[in-house]
Amino acid sequence: MLRVHSYESLGTFDGPGLRLVVFLQGCNYRCLYCANPDTIDLKGESQKTDIEEIVRLAVNEKPFFGKKGGVTFSGGEPTVQAKDLIPLVKRLKEQGIHVCLDSNGAVWNKNVEELLGMVDLVLLDIKQFNPERHKILTERSNEQTLKTAKWLEENNRPFWLRYVLVQGYSAFEEDITAMCEHLKDYKMIQRVEILPYHTLGVHKYESMNKEYKLKDVKENSPEQLEDARKIFSRYFSVVTVN
Repeated sequence: MLRVHSYESLGTFDGPGLRLVVFLQGCNYRCLYCANPDTIDLKGESQKTDIEEIVRLAVNEKPFFGKKGGVTFSGGEPTVQAKDLIPLVKRLKEQGIHVCLDSNGAVWNKNVEELLGMVDLVLLDIKQFNPERHKILTERSNEQTLKTAKWLEENNRPFWLRYVLVQGYSAFEEDITAMCEHLKDYKMIQRVEILPYHTLGVHKYESMNKEYKLKDVKENSPEQLEDARKIFSRYFSVVTVN
């Protein structure tokens, strides 16, 4: 059984093609800009779901996936439920369905390692390369995330690098450049996605009586996004603003 928060049918922003996005409950990070604060608590408002129900949903949508689409597990942080995800991914692979995992890469155990070896593509979210600024942004270390990126590279597991651009927190040119220098020789990075900062989840904080700590941070201007794209493009051949 998996704790599922919600679903998005025919999503276009969470991996290649059209995808069924399954948002799982529970997260180990505490990102200041989290758009889904209601998914953080593992025992939050989620539905315990049998894996065969998710297989059924995926098979029903399979005609729309085409050659590139499939299922993406997001959250929350899906690796929090890695043990229960493994048999589901096996079932989806039996049905010939492409599987993506959208992860911060900061959970590591034997189940996570097995899971990463099974999925077709990892969408690896590196929140910040600078360790001190990463901790301010997420309240957690980025050490394991960088180790996970190295594991993916060494084990020939393809991944996309995702980076949320937040002015005053992750939009520093020196930090982006340092990250690019660190990862520039990784052949398993197929694509870099710059994710613009947004405030679409602010109303959730209000409904949960929680303070949104970045209320004074403005969304990115086109010029700021273009500047970031240019930096990444010096190192990687495929860079997009998602």
